[in-house]
Amino acid sequence: MTTFVLVPGAGGSASYWRLLVPELERRGHRALAVGLPAADPDAGLSAYADAVVGTVRTAPGGSADPVVLVGQSMGGLTTPLVCDRLPVRLLVLLNAMVPSPGETGGAWWANTGHADPGDMTAAFFADVPADVAATVQAEPFEQADRPFEDPWPLDRWPDVPTRVLAGRDDRFFPLDFQRRVARDRLGLTVDELPGGHLVALSRPAELAEQLVAYLDA
Repeated sequence: MTTFVLVPGAGGSASYWRLLVPELERRGHRALAVGLPAADPDAGLSAYADAVVGTVRTAPGGSADPVVLVGQSMGGLTTPLVCDRLPVRLLVLLNAMVPSPGETGGAWWANTGHADPGDMTAAFFADVPADVAATVQAEPFEQADRPFEDPWPLDRWPDVPTRVLAGRDDRFFPLDFQRRVARDRLGLTVDELPGGHLVALSRPAELAEQLVAYLDA
């Protein structure tokens, strides 16, 4: 059994992973969905990292065994920061931001050449089932600016195995964009799966299969 630690993107809600958690559990693994202090205007990247570590250390069984970290979208800013605080077996960047040393999240968009996707609702929810999308959109959403103002504090990428996983139908971070960023910043290729930016909501079974497959790769 492997523990998957699931770190959400903007809004910081653990409920984002509501469909993926049972899929991983059905495959015999443990899944810990992290909630981040996204509404707190004083919470920066260090507070986000503390939230990830705290979730693991307070879970039944603690943090003695190696974990797989999965960072969704903005979660790519946070997950590398905990690799020296937890026994990380693998880091998976899922449709994720890939920061450079000293770069702020706010500067990342222009630095990477990210293009405005237009209709944000369509960019995020185009392939999410209507009933799931309605439930998510009815929930409160808050995201303070502070994490985008903090310079990314590491001087290099952590020395842990890293995989970049992208939804080939992502309209917010298009596949070609993710390929270029992964190549330029990490020297890595991108693994693809069906689905858009919120693939944990649109394709949870396929995502779980891919994450579990990494364990044997």
